[in-house]
Amino acid sequence: MAANGLMAASSVFLHRPVHPHFSFSSRTNQMVPLGFKGRVSFIGNVKRCFPVVLSMGKSETFEEAGNSVAPGNGISIMVNGCSGKMGKAVIKAADSAGVNIVPTSFGSVEEAGQTVEVCGKEILVHGPTEREKVLSSVFEKYPELIVVDYTIPSAVNDNAELYGKVGVPFVMGTTGGDRTRLYKTVEESKIYAVISPQMGKQVVAFLAAMEIMSEQFPGAFAGYSLEVMESHQASKLDASGTAKAVISCFQKLGVSYDMDQIQLIRDPKQQIEVVGVPEEHVSGHAFHLYHLTSPDKTVSFEFQHNVCGRSIYAEGTVDAVLFLAKKIRSKAEKRIYNMIDVLREGNMR
Repeated sequence: MAANGLMAASSVFLHRPVHPHFSFSSRTNQMVPLGFKGRVSFIGNVKRCFPVVLSMGKSETFEEAGNSVAPGNGISIMVNGCSGKMGKAVIKAADSAGVNIVPTSFGSVEEAGQTVEVCGKEILVHGPTEREKVLSSVFEKYPELIVVDYTIPSAVNDNAELYGKVGVPFVMGTTGGDRTRLYKTVEESKIYAVISPQMGKQVVAFLAAMEIMSEQFPGAFAGYSLEVMESHQASKLDASGTAKAVISCFQKLGVSYDMDQIQLIRDPKQQIEVVGVPEEHVSGHAFHLYHLTSPDKTVSFEFQHNVCGRSIYAEGTVDAVLFLAKKIRSKAEKRIYNMIDVLREGNMR
């Protein structure tokens, strides 16, 4: 159970079938098939589960405590997209960590001139036309500024080019855009950045474990069939990038699967009654289930991770900010990082 009553659960287990079929079930254990060949249990009490332990070695040693960045120690963040739910969640997490919140943000033309109040702080939103002037002024006033970007996919590249032009380091949690162009922009501007479409630390750790397994045991699941279900808020129209990353690992493990086979659950009623999403989190959740079955149907595996709310991503973003501040202060040679780098550092709150 995460802070503020928000829940983030991740489980990896070998499920010994007790019935030739499997089912999704809600918290009331209501069995409702969702178009799978069998039925898969999503929420509820699962019996006869055998833990699968994945061991990960850390490739770096801890840096001395004196080199770490203490929360609130001179760091300031400017959260672009502060009017959105993710932006607000990051501001709350950063405020709790003692990080200074700059009362300035960038938004759309329609949001220009609006004031957003979060944690008792009033943040003025500026439109696209005055961004460079405003950012330069803020950076001059707050020399240890780090921008946090939770805007929209169509703004990813323009925003990164602006940050590079002004020379401001940033943490990019926004998905989409031209990612090749994004990395090229950062490399050419020689600024520091953490770029990751997935900021949830524990989910990233799970992804890393999947990557390790796929690299060390290629073909281990050859011949197995795969069924994937992911449920997100109705506003998310595309398939989850996290689901695609996990599926990519299964493909390396020998599973034949096309991305268009992912079962997307976006109907709130189905999410509550079938998937088991708490009603208060229908507008913000990420439930994923990956079900593998052997060719002869005698063995099955389930990999599941469920997230309610946004606190897991907000906390991970703040850790990324503190991590990046430390790299900037130490004048690290490497300048572009992802959440795997943040996890390997091992200095999270």
